[in-house]
Amino acid sequence: MNAEATDWMDDVSRIAVLTGAGISTDSGVPDYRGPNGVWTRDPSATAAFSYSSFMSDPQVRARFWRSYLGHSAWHAEPNAAHRALAELERHGSATRILTQNIDGLHQKAGSTPRKVVELHGSMHDTVCTRCRVRTPSTLALARVAAGEADPACTACGGILKLATVLFGERLHPDTLSLAGNVARACQLLLAVGSSLLVEPAASLCAVAVEAGARLVIINRDPTPYDDLATEVIREPIGEALPRIVRERLRSAAARR
Repeated sequence: MNAEATDWMDDVSRIAVLTGAGISTDSGVPDYRGPNGVWTRDPSATAAFSYSSFMSDPQVRARFWRSYLGHSAWHAEPNAAHRALAELERHGSATRILTQNIDGLHQKAGSTPRKVVELHGSMHDTVCTRCRVRTPSTLALARVAAGEADPACTACGGILKLATVLFGERLHPDTLSLAGNVARACQLLLAVGSSLLVEPAASLCAVAVEAGARLVIINRDPTPYDDLATEVIREPIGEALPRIVRERLRSAAARR
């Protein structure tokens, strides 16, 4: 990245950041499609993330719950990239985060929870698919650890699932509407650590560009939206994003 590489950040006041699994790998949370991704290592694991399979097959649900019982995300800590975005907000930039991640690390890093739109939900809550009662995931996972392979809702006996969006399941319309409004209102959209293969989240890049925003992609691999980007950065996220934020803050201080 050259000295002028962050010129696209100098004259913007409204920044949206679309984050994917790649921003959390430095925290020890595996991604899905990378060289050591969950689905790369075990393609059959994708069945547990299909809504139809999850709802119809108790064995799929049992595998799903087992996979989350010892998941690294429960004990993960925010890394330099998460902290950089929180710092950007703390220093007065109008920053909204649209995250495909379910790990809660943006909030843990200090980003204001109401400014983080969790497009695919949160692993920290469990919801009953019948009565919609929402409870902390720790309760269901404690039952799994005690020997229940497929814990049912204690209120109605319905199927429990993490409060996350599985393949074949629609995003909540209010969440999608809010994300679209953020994308249309921003002047700069940073797409960080996302393959931009999962829709409709990925299409927020096009929504922002069509509304006049600049798009900058920070990702290891090519994405379907690279051609729309003002700049594509292939450097490690944990190095590139903190440097971009530092440059933004230095530039803002110099203009005061």
